[in-house]
Amino acid sequence: MNIVIAETMAHAGLELLQAQGDWSVIISNPREYQQHLAECDALVVRSAVRLDAETLRRAPKLKLIGRLGVSVDNIDLDAATAAGILVMNTPGGNAVSVAEHTVALMLSMSRSIPQANASTKAGNWERKKFSGSELRGKTVGVVGLGSIGREVVRRTRAFEMRVLAYDPYVTSAIARDLSVELVSLQDLYAQSDYITVHVSLTSETDHLLNEAAFARMKQGVRIVNCARGELIDEAALQSAIESGKVAGAALDVFAHEPTDATHPLFKLEQVLATPHIGGATEEAKEIVGLRLAEQMVEFLQHGTAINAVNMPSLSLDQHRLVRPFVELSERLGRFAAHMLTGNPISIRMTYFGRIADLNTTLLRNAGLAGVLNRSSSAHANAVNAMQIASEHGWTVAEIHDKRSGHADSIRVEIETDSAITMVEGAVVLGKPRLIQIDGIYCEAPLAGPLVCLKNLDVPGVVGHVGSVLGSNRINIANFSLGRRDSGEPLEAISVVSTDTLVPQEVLDQLMSNPAVKLARSVAVG
Repeated sequence: MNIVIAETMAHAGLELLQAQGDWSVIISNPREYQQHLAECDALVVRSAVRLDAETLRRAPKLKLIGRLGVSVDNIDLDAATAAGILVMNTPGGNAVSVAEHTVALMLSMSRSIPQANASTKAGNWERKKFSGSELRGKTVGVVGLGSIGREVVRRTRAFEMRVLAYDPYVTSAIARDLSVELVSLQDLYAQSDYITVHVSLTSETDHLLNEAAFARMKQGVRIVNCARGELIDEAALQSAIESGKVAGAALDVFAHEPTDATHPLFKLEQVLATPHIGGATEEAKEIVGLRLAEQMVEFLQHGTAINAVNMPSLSLDQHRLVRPFVELSERLGRFAAHMLTGNPISIRMTYFGRIADLNTTLLRNAGLAGVLNRSSSAHANAVNAMQIASEHGWTVAEIHDKRSGHADSIRVEIETDSAITMVEGAVVLGKPRLIQIDGIYCEAPLAGPLVCLKNLDVPGVVGHVGSVLGSNRINIANFSLGRRDSGEPLEAISVVSTDTLVPQEVLDQLMSNPAVKLARSVAVG
């Protein structure tokens, strides 16, 4: 397996990747990494590498993109998802570093530290000019209570500041635990002496701090942005500073990076600027690098998607619980796809027992991938299966049946233009097993080569199957039978595990018995 490191990664992370036996870790850089894309299985980037659809097309083996940091704006997520490439990031790894930088910028503004430093080194002694103000007793408004926002709260409270917060996705219980006042955005604007933003860039937060927002703020407010440059309308900020509405702004990020001395805000003495270094500490780099390496190992070796951006992300405990059912779902989908008659129109998945309480998106995608890989030219996996199913025009539905006493099982029903096929399975002793087909109970292992037969429940069929397989030197490993208890004529189903995949000519021999109505060879893994 080839792991390409396209940007600087902490030594601890590199060591962990290099320790994985047969993995080849290729250390490259943003200018030269593309020469390794053809054989690349996993790619590590930071912010300098831009991965668009054309670049991803040059990496046919790529399974995983690991982002050192939080933002994934440099990665075309739609293209990655369509290609079945998992994208994961490392949120929270640099939270303390960014929070400390935020508070450092607040202190720098309150005491004019950069200006005083420059003045003193220039030979001036301007004590009166640089008389400042304390943070104590001031009100800070924190927009966004994610991992960074919460660390900012903890640090500003140590300065005896009053903390207001706005985050529509945070409960009052979390706010109480942090000892902050949850308020509306408008109230935060109106009451805050300092405002610091810690939200991701979305259509709703683009230019969050704009002309109208500045108009609602207190006279003399100070602004800090260590999140995303696009959160602030820079022209509106310039006007607000020039009018005296905003007393100061400390910016670590900008709408266009890297920026230079021609930036309009840089001519204002009230603006402090740093070159996107909020998370750039040795400690943060070490934490982020090691955490990403651990996540990559978990995914590439065990399929555990931690901090996934374009597919359901589960904790290790959640994934341990759901993992056997992911395999079951994929194998049920593949088995059902081999049993189909006609072209699929819709797929319905029903979850019974404990798994009905889980986030089943990963189970759904695994089942869809099993169906799709029977005939689709595009390779489907848990990342892109839903997207491919939608492109096929399939209707996909999920049912969570929480009836008590029901076994933990998954049912896959596929409706085609001519029939409905239903299979159900469970995990028994950690292994996926089939438990029924089209309402007929028939338990068999979902592993290896299988032959599934539907036949009239009449004498001689079992002997016929044994005779045909034996004459073709195909060994039977397991033979499961089931039949419908009502109806006329009675219908039966057989699932035969064999040592080798049964070819079509042998299936034709099985179908030569008039009682056999269907014979399909299935490879489920």
